[in-house]
Amino acid sequence: MGSRPGRALMAALLVGAPVTAACQVKAPSAVQPVAKPRLFVLSDIEADPDDTQSLIRLLLYSNEIDLEGLVATTSVHQKNRVAPESIERVIGEYGKVRANLALHDPAFPRAATLYRLVGSGQPVYGMAGVGSGKSTEGSRQLIAALERPDPRPLWVAGWGGPNTLAQALHDIRATRNPEEAKRLISKLRVHTISDQDDSGPWMRKAFPDLFYVVSPGGYGAATWLAISSAVEGIDNTAISNGWIAENIQQGHGPLGAAYPDTAYGTEGDTPSFLGLIPNGLNVPERPDWGGWGGRYEPRIPERSSTDPDGFNGGIPVPAETRPIWTNAVDSVTPYVARSHGPAIEAMDRTYTGFRETLWRWRDEFQNDFAARMDWTIKAPADANHPPIVRLAHPDSVTVRSGDTVPLSALGTTDPDGDSLSYRWFQYPEAGTYPGTIEMWGAENLYARGFTAPPVDRPSEAHFILKVTDKGTPALTRYRRVVVTILPEGS
Repeated sequence: MGSRPGRALMAALLVGAPVTAACQVKAPSAVQPVAKPRLFVLSDIEADPDDTQSLIRLLLYSNEIDLEGLVATTSVHQKNRVAPESIERVIGEYGKVRANLALHDPAFPRAATLYRLVGSGQPVYGMAGVGSGKSTEGSRQLIAALERPDPRPLWVAGWGGPNTLAQALHDIRATRNPEEAKRLISKLRVHTISDQDDSGPWMRKAFPDLFYVVSPGGYGAATWLAISSAVEGIDNTAISNGWIAENIQQGHGPLGAAYPDTAYGTEGDTPSFLGLIPNGLNVPERPDWGGWGGRYEPRIPERSSTDPDGFNGGIPVPAETRPIWTNAVDSVTPYVARSHGPAIEAMDRTYTGFRETLWRWRDEFQNDFAARMDWTIKAPADANHPPIVRLAHPDSVTVRSGDTVPLSALGTTDPDGDSLSYRWFQYPEAGTYPGTIEMWGAENLYARGFTAPPVDRPSEAHFILKVTDKGTPALTRYRRVVVTILPEGS
């Protein structure tokens, strides 16, 4: 696109006509296959019903995420007990609906496969359970998963205390040569739900190259809290107890019936894997690009910003010793439906903060959860499935200041034949271009575009295509277009 394709190209994309070779535009991008992420879960299940809630949701995505471990652990909220039998109980309920899920996608694993993933960590709190001679079934499982000849990284989700991971790291350092230890540790991607024992700060200090996503300190400073926190001025129906009862718990088979009522907070652990779901928006290796699990930046947080005196069960909150992936800030102006005229409009209020990086997608991932719960009881013809989003151009392009840059969702379809709604928007916080880029056309056109602004150095701008069907519940998928803007004449 470096030769300024102009309005002729825009018109071609809008009507689907071929473009000439002189325009230097590559073939349209198809829906690219995405390698399934690998996930190993550490859960203090039974400390709070929310682990059971999160596990039920996770199993509904086990066709798109390769589960490699489900290990029961302790936490500051459950210091002397592990409960692998509770993980097995949920798998048993999943087993009752797996055959129906397989009608929607045969990739859903059998319950027998999932049972083999269940293990236990030390029934001891934190670093008291880490050291020589303290290896466990769970820590050995984790090392075995790392040693498999699989080029994909291994994500470890810490829903409780992560001392099983700390023990695995201790054993790797003690029993492998430095080169092999470095290779294994480089495959790890850790996302813990705050620090629920004292092993998290130890790992971040002892293993400075460990990829680690966390909101350290008190829970009041946590991005994950946005999954269940009501926000003033927006519709919070999708996180209400009534919505959960109607869409998840009641009339949705044995797995839905096993979803417990909320006792403290709803699904606080779920953000650890929401960003792994292949939805066209999530890019797990780039937490700074934002997605369903929130957005995180690599930095050393000021200790005062981590709510160090807030509630976290009394875990010490030391100053971080090196950059970690932690809370980022988005500014969000929600869009709402109109009864007449243009289909959507922006609210007259903009929200700015770190929890905004997660709740901005909340209605969409809640509807996705509800649809998958429908899959446990409904035939494919009677349930909703997400749109298949396509672009009429590559999803990564390089342009120069002043170029006309068309964006088009031409070719997008819905597997159920549902009508589709579109929205193109810039995600400024995800890129390096420092400002807002004005796009032409109404927000909900399937094809929009912009003129590349002046820059004095290469800058990256992210544009998100959001496509939502009109099925029940309405389902959303995305595509991200990353535009590199070069200075004019470069």
